[in-house]
Amino acid sequence: MPVTVYKVIHLTGVLMVFLSMGGLIFRSQLGEEGNRLKRLGGITNGVGMLLALVGGFGLLAKLSIGFPGWVIAKLGIWIIFGGLIAVANRKPELSNTVWFAVIFLGATAAYLAGAKPF
Repeated sequence: MPVTVYKVIHLTGVLMVFLSMGGLIFRSQLGEEGNRLKRLGGITNGVGMLLALVGGFGLLAKLSIGFPGWVIAKLGIWIIFGGLIAVANRKPELSNTVWFAVIFLGATAAYLAGAKPF
C-alpha cells in the first residue's frame, strides 16, 4: 500500500480517539450514566486506537526508519491514551484534568511526529 493510505488510516484513528475522548469527558461532566453513550465512546476509542497503531506501524515499515526515540515516545503516549478512557469513564471529578491532558498529549504527539527530535 502507498504511504498516503497508511497516513490516512493513522490520522483517521487519531481523529476517532479524540472524538471519543471528548464525548466521554463531556458525558462524565454532565453526570450522565448513559450506557449507550459509554458503549459508543468505548467502541470508537478502541477502533480508533487500533487504526492509529496499524497505520503508524504501516508507516514505519513502509518508510524503513526502525524505532527511533520519538516513535517510542509516541507509543508511550498511545498507552496513556488507552488508560485515560478508563479515567474518563470512572472518575468524573477528574474530567477537567483529563480534558487538558488529552490536549497536551495530542500536541506532544504532533510535535514528535513533525519535528522527530530524537
